[in-house]
Amino acid sequence: QVQVVESGGDLVHSGGSLRLSCAASGRFSRINDMAWYRQVPGKQRDLVATVTRGGGTNYTDSMKGRVTISRDIGKNTVYLQMNSLKPEDTGVYYCYADVRSYTGRAFDAWGQGTQVTVSS
Repeated sequence: QVQVVESGGDLVHSGGSLRLSCAASGRFSRINDMAWYRQVPGKQRDLVATVTRGGGTNYTDSMKGRVTISRDIGKNTVYLQMNSLKPEDTGVYYCYADVRSYTGRAFDAWGQGTQVTVSS
């Protein structure tokens, strides 16, 4: 059983900054990749950024240069620093973890999401 909890979503003005946090807890052996996704009503959930266990990162083109993903392996946490926010960045941001159980089984873990609203 793995719990993933996001925090940090808020209402900000265009040009503002936010830092999202996500913590995974429960019984598991390790977490490989972690990521942030964004979803708006009526649309699919889109990838924003990923970070590997080794620290490698990847970003969606629309937010590249404005967001930074980072993680703390020991705390099973991942962060998303977002700067120069735009109204089109509005959405529910979900945290994802690629988890391995003690038996080696792989499974996906998702948080409940945190709302980010950017006003123009």
